[in-house]
Amino acid sequence: MLIVPVRNTVKHKNSTFSNIRTRPLNPHAFDFVVNEPKKCEPKAPFLVILISTTHKEFDARQAIRETWGDESTFADIRIVTLFLLGKNTDSVLNHMVEQESQIFHDIVVEDFVDSYHNLTLKTLMGMRWVATYCPRAQYVMKTDSDIFVNMDNLVYKLLKPTTKPRRRYFTGYVINGGPIRDMRSKWYMSRDLYPDSKYPPFCSGTGYIFSADVAELIYKTSLHTRLLHLEDVYVGMCLRKLGIHPFQNSGFNHWKMAYSLCRYRRVITVHQISPEEMHRIWNDMSSKKHLRC
Repeated sequence: MLIVPVRNTVKHKNSTFSNIRTRPLNPHAFDFVVNEPKKCEPKAPFLVILISTTHKEFDARQAIRETWGDESTFADIRIVTLFLLGKNTDSVLNHMVEQESQIFHDIVVEDFVDSYHNLTLKTLMGMRWVATYCPRAQYVMKTDSDIFVNMDNLVYKLLKPTTKPRRRYFTGYVINGGPIRDMRSKWYMSRDLYPDSKYPPFCSGTGYIFSADVAELIYKTSLHTRLLHLEDVYVGMCLRKLGIHPFQNSGFNHWKMAYSLCRYRRVITVHQISPEEMHRIWNDMSSKKHLRC
């Protein structure tokens, strides 16, 4: 008679153990409150651009829509541009973004609090969106709202629409660094959160490109990877788990670069560009395509 309870407890222990193993460490338990689920229909795009932005950056979003993020830039290539946001603590700002989304249909919002510390959630939301609503896209770019993107270089020199699409591909400005332990730093990382002295190689969050199959891989990996607030480092951790090595590409600049037509023609991204500069650069580059450098 004594054997039965022993068997039961063993069975009970095993089932508990398997629950612990499969339960997500970092469940992405948020809902889309503003969404564009049909954005990739009927024809899957060549490129999805995910732009991390905040509620007050209306001018930046508008500048991007009117310049490099314009979905109709290329007659032969379908591009989808999406702005990523969380929920603001100010209901007026939320309402303004909802109205903006009804006009432009290029905004996606989940119900986490929009903050610097939740930037990782914003990127994971973008990965989840691609995996769910746009899995047949070929490439995805994640960037920020103060970045100028040289679309000709990105599309024709890097991604090359006429070639076979890559798989398990990830590229940008690769950083090989380690945690900053100075608590005054914007990039401070505690030993509790990240005890190692080196980060896995990661691409600067100012702009990176990946094949669309990687979106679902990163999203699913994130569910079992402890969350870190440094978004680009965290994506690098997920890539390491997946055995995907990011390629270095010097065309991705993660710093401010003084404008010169010839210099900007050579790069893919430039950082810290205001909405006014974006228009000026775009107009200059568009109107002087005939000029030789």
